[in-house]
Amino acid sequence: MAENEREKIPKYRILGVDIAATNMEQVLRLLAKEGRKLSGEYICVSNVHTTVMSYDNPQYCAIQNNAFLALPDGKPLSILCRKKGFCEAGRVTGPDLMLELLKMSAAEGYRHYFYGGSQETLDKMQKRLQAEFPQAIIAGMYSPPFRQLTREENRRITEEINCAKPDFVWVGLGAPKQEIWMAEHKGKTAGLMIGVGAAFDYFAGNIKRAPAWMQKCCLEWLYRLLQEPGRLWKRYFVTNLKFLWLVSRGKHPQ
Repeated sequence: MAENEREKIPKYRILGVDIAATNMEQVLRLLAKEGRKLSGEYICVSNVHTTVMSYDNPQYCAIQNNAFLALPDGKPLSILCRKKGFCEAGRVTGPDLMLELLKMSAAEGYRHYFYGGSQETLDKMQKRLQAEFPQAIIAGMYSPPFRQLTREENRRITEEINCAKPDFVWVGLGAPKQEIWMAEHKGKTAGLMIGVGAAFDYFAGNIKRAPAWMQKCCLEWLYRLLQEPGRLWKRYFVTNLKFLWLVSRGKHPQ
């Protein structure tokens, strides 16, 4: 396992969640060296929304902290890490991590399995991946129903994933569903599971990423809100304000 390497990545506890004070370069270097040894483990890409949910829900917080890593997907998390002396901390988003590992697939021979999203989204994403990353091996894709899977359905899909022998299982169910699914399948599913939220929609072209300048200025949430105001207004306004209030009151002991 990668325990020695893992210990080299410091953590900073934010609202109870042990956020990895790391950056994309460090994560890619770790996964290139140890990724195949992490089969059955999972990685969370954490943001303000998931961190506030963790603060409110101890069970969900435990899921975040039982992950191999909880990466700072949200820029405010990496900013807090840097303010506490972790100078190399930087944002590691799910879509960007997925993109970088797809780029590395030609050299590393990585096999990828995609779990989540609608069948239409998976079909569109597969077409793009085959065009842009022809040497990335798509080991399988599965669009689960919106309802909870039966025990037999869960057994079958787990068996299918294991037969596909993926190096990475990309889970695009959205939070908190994807983290719960990964925690339930820890040690049961082949490949390193990584929850990537809306990454499938980005790669399928269903929604667009914010311009780089908005990402650097912590405004990607605003760009997403303008695209889906009806669905996201409560998540961003209520959650973001609560996060700022809690952090200002020092509710994130180390």
